[in-house]
This record gives sequence, structure tokens and C-alpha cells, in this order.
Amino acid sequence: MRFIIILFLSCGVLTGPNAVAQQFYSISGTVKDHKGETLPGANVLLSGYQKGTVTDNQGKYLITQLKPGNYDILVQMIGFLPANVNVIVNNKSVVVDIIMKEHVNQLKEVVIRTDPYRKQRLEIFKANFIGTSPNAAKSKIINPDVIRFDYDRDTRILNASADEFIIVENKALGYRIKYLLKYFEKNDRLNLVMYYGYPSFEDLASSKSKQRQYKRTRDDAYLGSPQHFFSTLFNNISKSSGFIINKMQGRPNPKKLPDSILSEKIKLFSQISVRGASITASSKDSLAYYNRIKREPDSIDVLNRAGVLTDTLVKREMNNLRWINFTDKLYVIYTAEKEPKEYSKQASYKVNRPMDLASSQVSIIHQLKTPIAFYQNGLVFDPSSLLFEGYWGYEKVADMVPMDYISPK
Repeated sequence: MRFIIILFLSCGVLTGPNAVAQQFYSISGTVKDHKGETLPGANVLLSGYQKGTVTDNQGKYLITQLKPGNYDILVQMIGFLPANVNVIVNNKSVVVDIIMKEHVNQLKEVVIRTDPYRKQRLEIFKANFIGTSPNAAKSKIINPDVIRFDYDRDTRILNASADEFIIVENKALGYRIKYLLKYFEKNDRLNLVMYYGYPSFEDLASSKSKQRQYKRTRDDAYLGSPQHFFSTLFNNISKSSGFIINKMQGRPNPKKLPDSILSEKIKLFSQISVRGASITASSKDSLAYYNRIKREPDSIDVLNRAGVLTDTLVKREMNNLRWINFTDKLYVIYTAEKEPKEYSKQASYKVNRPMDLASSQVSIIHQLKTPIAFYQNGLVFDPSSLLFEGYWGYEKVADMVPMDYISPK
């Protein structure tokens, strides 16, 4: 069974070695409650970054040194629900006030029902949120009690939600992640996992030797990631950075007979059984065969090994923004690293590949919206515009680095 992953992560932008000269901007404002009272001491974070501040005595905040881009501001304050506000910075600084909602606990006559499946569902959530990679094995959710689960047996859908930041301690990459989960769904019927939210990063306290170890692990996590891929697309260096781009193209399934013929055959062999006639083994086999063929997909994906030229794929919107728009699916091969043995054991994420790519990191990009716009650091402007399958579907929260991470040379 193969699961497709949709990762909707809202983050920010970063300059690279080939950055176009740009001016820095800021986001500022005031944090208030619903009565208009200012809130001093609120944590104001930038989603996807190791960047944030605390509101002053007048409830004001200021985040500086920002490049043009699409940002999400996160606010945390005791006694209030976490807040997030989307801000687009173009060619000037932005002022935005943020209103916090009180976190009211319903204590009157609350009946706590023990969920006998909670432990099992929490493990499923961890596997599909933190992941199952070597980095995930060294990561832990510090406050699992804030996560709620709802499972619909009819649709076979597991939903998870949380009113507070989910705290993940990643001892592989050396990050403490505050993740504001906005949506999580695992659909067993469609073999689909979808989640999105807003992560913020801070370094774990560590010795210098541990910091060097973290740096090596972070480099490994960054290289070959979607963030790395889109950054190289922006700078037109994807091929020299180890990425090969092919296409998966839909073709009519040669095994699939026309529906009219299939329906006639199925009806014929079904009627033999209904009439009570003598049924031979071949008749039974024929009915099973045509039923199986009817379940075959109308089309199949065929890999086109002709390389996709980035000059034709990538379009320039402005100095700090690029976009791609394609038909079919992009088949992305990262040749600079082999897939780890842990991934090779994850049959649910593996995608078909030719024998010469048996150990390469292969990912498939589905375009859900038109177009897919992205910045120089690899940030996709609208994360819901794409879907990842394969290796990028396997890598999850435990394999993330911040958007202001300095990439290895």
C-alpha cells in the first residue's frame, strides 16, 4: 500500500549565494485581546524560521531583516489560543495588529471518556507527522496530551487537532519545534495523508562538538529536500546540484477493455451462475478476470526519461519570485545521495523506478493548483499548490530545517 503525502508548511524566505540584491524590510504591530487591551510579554514567532521576539510593555513587536516574501506570524500567550496571521511583504515594511482569543476551558460537568484506541492512534499520528526516518527515531512529542483524535469508521479517516502548539524535540537535528497544527487527516481508503501547519524553530542547548554533529545532520536533511530543489530551480543550478527532472505522463491502460465490453462479459458470466447452469472452473475464472480488469485504472503513468529543461519549466515573475506550470507529473531524481536503508524498507512510500535508479532518491510532484510560485530559498508561495509522493512524502517534520538555514556550500 502506497501513501501519498500532502505537506502544507507555511514558512518564509532566505537569500542564497546567487541572491539578487534586495532591500530588507520589517513586520511590526501590536498584540491585543478582544477587548483591545494590549498584551505585553507575548511570544511573536516567524513560521519556518529561527526568528522571533517578545512584545514590549505596550504590546508592540518588531521583526526585522526580512526579504520580500510570504510570511506567517505566530503568537503565543498564556491564557490565549495561539494565533497566526499571514503577511505578504513586497517592496515595503508591513504593520499588522494581532487580536488574541482567550482559551476558555469548559470545566462544568465535563465527562472524560477514556479512548481505548488513543495509544494506537497517537502512534499512527507520530509515524505520519514526525515520520519514520532515522531523524524521527530521535524526535519526541513533548506534550502529546494536547492532541485530540477523531476516527470515522465508515470513511476510515483519522483526524487530529490541537488548540496549543505541539512541541517536538528533535535530538537528531538539534531543534525544538513549536508546531501550530491546522489540519491532519489520514485517509486509509484513499491511501492519503494530508497535514499542514506552522512550525517555528529554536536550537537545543548543546556543546560545540554537539553543534558540529547537528550541522552535519542538518546538511544531510537539507540536501535533496524540496526546499533545496526549489532553491536550485530558482538559481538555475538544479542539474549541477544533483537533480534530474523527468515527467510521468498518463497513457491509456492497454489492459483496460472498453466499459461496454467489460459490462457485457461480467453480465454474461454472472447470468450463468444465476440460471443455475453447470459452472466450469473456466467460467468462474472468467468472471473473476473481467471483474479484476474492470477495477484496473483507465490510464497508467509512463516515465519519460527525456530530461525536462529548467529554462522551459521555470518562468520569472519578478526578481524575487519564480513559477512553474506543468502537465502530468514531475519525476525528480536526486543523484547526489543514495536513499537510506530505512527508506528502502518503507514499501508504502516507494515509487516505481527503472533499475538504474534502484537506490536513488526519487520523488513525484503533483500540481494541485496553477501555477506553483516559489522564492529563492525554496519556499513555495502556496504550499497547497502541490503534493509530494515518494521520498519527499517519506520525509516529515523530523527532517525539516528552518527557512533561514544556511545551506552547505
